[in-house]
Amino acid sequence: QVQLVESGGGLVHPGGSLRLSCAASGFSLDYFAIGWFRQAPGKEREGVLCISSSNINTKYADSVKGRFTISRDKAKKMVYLQMNSLEPEDTAVYYCATRPYSCSRYAYEYSVWGQGTQVTVSS
Repeated sequence: QVQLVESGGGLVHPGGSLRLSCAASGFSLDYFAIGWFRQAPGKEREGVLCISSSNINTKYADSVKGRFTISRDKAKKMVYLQMNSLEPEDTAVYYCATRPYSCSRYAYEYSVWGQGTQVTVSS
């Protein structure tokens, strides 16, 4: 069964850091890309970062440049979103999702989604 499970969210002060994890099961990261998306209350879901099956990283949200990075441990079937210098505007539910091989900024092109993890940045 293809499944994604996010973890690592929580409440953090502005300027703090969090690392989100996405555990994949039922498929190989050799053939699937993993994208991180986020959705804030009242806003559309937006792509943040993605890592392709060939380990190419793509950034979709300009607001995270220099602050967020994506990485993976293929053997453990884990994908990570390291978030530094967090801002209140980063508050959202963060999702990981998968699609074959290449990345896309469009949520509708991803077929399997995790349940999401809440990130709240507040003093």
